[in-house]
Amino acid sequence: MVRGAASRALGDARALKPLVKALKDKHRDVRGQAAFALGRIKGECADAVKPLIQLLGDKEYEVRITAAESLGNIGDPKAVEPLIRALKDEESSVRRYAALSLGNIGDPKAVEPLIRALKDEESSVRRYAALSLGDIGDVGARDALNQAVEDEDVGVRRAADEALAKIDATTR
Repeated sequence: MVRGAASRALGDARALKPLVKALKDKHRDVRGQAAFALGRIKGECADAVKPLIQLLGDKEYEVRITAAESLGNIGDPKAVEPLIRALKDEESSVRRYAALSLGNIGDPKAVEPLIRALKDEESSVRRYAALSLGDIGDVGARDALNQAVEDEDVGVRRAADEALAKIDATTR
């Protein structure tokens, strides 16, 4: 779709208003590509945070994924609570990107929800939750991460080990 590709190509601050407008387009590709482009602009697009948060409720899971990822790239703390809610999305990919984005933002309010996400049925969600707990660096996550070191999935075990190493490095 031409408009979707154009939205993706416009990933700089000059395109902020047209990209925010494109978040309301009727075509999911346009909404998703606009969200992606806004995530590339990162810290320069505070005006896009609220519309991106609204996209976390989009009917298309691909759009919700891109919105979650872009909110993490932007890093605005206003996105923390909506991303915590997205940890309960029916689609595991949305939960995974919500977990990743919470780690990128680094707000300690996300620690308990990420600890709960270490019990998600999907291993990729557990892996990203562990990595994000390491990025946040809260020592209160140690016990849960020590349990995750015993996870059935090798990727989760490695992520938990990495997270524990990060927490240990910051507390020395």
